[in-house]
Amino acid sequence: MHSPGVCMTIMNARHHGDGYGTVNNPEAFFKQDYRSLKEYCVNRQLRYIDEMFPPDRRSIGNDVLNPSDLQKVEWHRPGKLVPNPCFVVDGISRFDFGQGAVGNCWFLASLGALTFQRVIFEYVVPLEQNFVKDYCGLFHFRFWRFGRWVDVVIDDKLPTINGRLVFVNSRDPTEFWPALLEKAYAKVCGSYSDMSSGTPNEALVDFTGGVHISITLSEPPPDLWELMCRARQFKSLMGCGTPQGATSANTVLPNGLVQGHAYTITGVKQMMSRGQAVNLVRLLNPWGRGEWNGNWSDRSPLWETVSPQDRALCLSVVDNGEFWMSLEEFCGFYSDLDICCICPDFLDENPSCHWKTCFFEGRWLAGKTAGGCMNNIEQRFWTNPQYRAKIDCECASKQGGKNMLVSLMQKPDKRNRALVKNLHIGFSVFKVPEELKAHRGKFPASFFSRNIPVVQTKNYLNAREVMELVMLEPGEYLIVPSTFKPNETASFILTILSKAKAHIHETSGGQNYGHKEIEESRAADDDKRILFRQLFDKYDEVDAELLQKLLNDQILKGDLKTGGFSIDACRSMIVMMSTTVNGKLNAGELYNLWKKAVTYKDIFLRTDVSANGTLSHNELRNAAFALGVRVSDNMLNMLAVRYGNSSEHVTLENFISLALRLVCMKKIFKRFSDGMTLTLPESEWMQISMCT
Repeated sequence: MHSPGVCMTIMNARHHGDGYGTVNNPEAFFKQDYRSLKEYCVNRQLRYIDEMFPPDRRSIGNDVLNPSDLQKVEWHRPGKLVPNPCFVVDGISRFDFGQGAVGNCWFLASLGALTFQRVIFEYVVPLEQNFVKDYCGLFHFRFWRFGRWVDVVIDDKLPTINGRLVFVNSRDPTEFWPALLEKAYAKVCGSYSDMSSGTPNEALVDFTGGVHISITLSEPPPDLWELMCRARQFKSLMGCGTPQGATSANTVLPNGLVQGHAYTITGVKQMMSRGQAVNLVRLLNPWGRGEWNGNWSDRSPLWETVSPQDRALCLSVVDNGEFWMSLEEFCGFYSDLDICCICPDFLDENPSCHWKTCFFEGRWLAGKTAGGCMNNIEQRFWTNPQYRAKIDCECASKQGGKNMLVSLMQKPDKRNRALVKNLHIGFSVFKVPEELKAHRGKFPASFFSRNIPVVQTKNYLNAREVMELVMLEPGEYLIVPSTFKPNETASFILTILSKAKAHIHETSGGQNYGHKEIEESRAADDDKRILFRQLFDKYDEVDAELLQKLLNDQILKGDLKTGGFSIDACRSMIVMMSTTVNGKLNAGELYNLWKKAVTYKDIFLRTDVSANGTLSHNELRNAAFALGVRVSDNMLNMLAVRYGNSSEHVTLENFISLALRLVCMKKIFKRFSDGMTLTLPESEWMQISMCT
């Protein structure tokens, strides 16, 4: 039996905190554990067949092959294609493979870059795999996917037509790591067809889980060459792309370049030519053929102007898809440059302060935390998730230059990559004035109407990831990620890298009304006291059925707009309030419950500013804050689903039940933290107790 959805989310977060989904402990994709499957197949002498990515047309997908070719496809294991298949032949090289029928040049361009980084490559592609020892047709590969590393298993049945591989192919027909790696990534994407069209940055990040920046080459930074050299020095992966032509076709231009095509950057080098320094960039076409034929191409006479040593080291006159061109022409003919590295130190030359990373997962929820861009500043913008950042002066004042990289990545809501419709996303960064530094919780709409962003994304893009590399002076800042339009639901990952020492946290508490935590009322009014005495003259103890009648017909009579407290809610109250296990409340326990119910009713009425008898999402946040509990956006969403009606508005009786649980769990956590062993963080205790 599967755990409830909310509990599963909490468990996944807990596992991630314990290292599950990390480099050292990747998550089993689709819960298919490689070691267990391998042991099972080897012990029973079976050949593995992957039921989650079966060798049939579903895994190929639509539109990648025409119907007649699709009818011809046969799936074969490498041993049926060649006599002695190998996983790797004579090491790993960027020249090992060429593109097949699917338009995934962006993936293969990134793969070409990956071959330069042996350590990363061997993590993504475990090289101990082979077709001899303990062979059972089972292979596995690792990718970073939206905040976690996953281990992906596949069978080795590959699609062929007339005995030839349909998709990526190897220069050596006996080498199969490229085809198997492509199949594993196709499984992650949903099908081979789902790999069509993309940009190198997507696969670069999925291969490394690293820091990524994207540069528009029509407006390159003045230090572009220095940045590319540092990226090479720090073993970064680099890819780039040419602008799209009039159609989506990959048209080959007269200069040899392909329109709308991804390339690998395989080298950068400065040489002396005719007494002048020239900066050259080496690129690789993932087709494995087709090269630039302009200046510094293989047959360019400019190679006669450099030293014999440079010419011997760099020039290779063969059509293998790799070529050189000048930095100036590179910027002129290519549209964008993507750099990705595990270590962010390539971002600047100053080694005195190390980069620190903060990582947050959040969600925009329509009608609640999806306020849209600053076009909606007077209405809903403030409801977006907010993150508070304090930058210390220890390092920021010394270094100059850029000291913070803010990255916003939206997470897909579909299994198949081609079905994902990216929203237009961006973010704004505001300086928190000195007089507001004591503010706690979310900043209200008035803050944003009086303050302008010090940094924001230049444009809202319908991309998987947007980022800005910025310089922020020491101080406190508020980072607000948002979609362009309001009321668009999506999950996101916010990554903040800071060269200066920074303290960053989500600010999800309620609005600060200038009062501290509300204490429970010391006494009910006189009429209720009289009623209480009358009741206990009649009843010594109260069970769930009687409590239901008292709450609905006496204590809160006239205040309840719906059906009142259910019998299950009353049983839950007795469990929380009773010091015995007899399922009843004595006089003192009922009196305590009475006082709490009256206090929570007062909070409810005070925060129900719409006066409609229910609490909206933001009203519920403020009510929780009045209880002395600050909840995150994610937890607030869970509470609204768990305790709200069909429109996720919370009635008085449900709010009282919720308030009792919140305060009860707060006390339990305090007792644990005062001296007992605590196995879960406070937020997780409360999430589990509130939502199950």
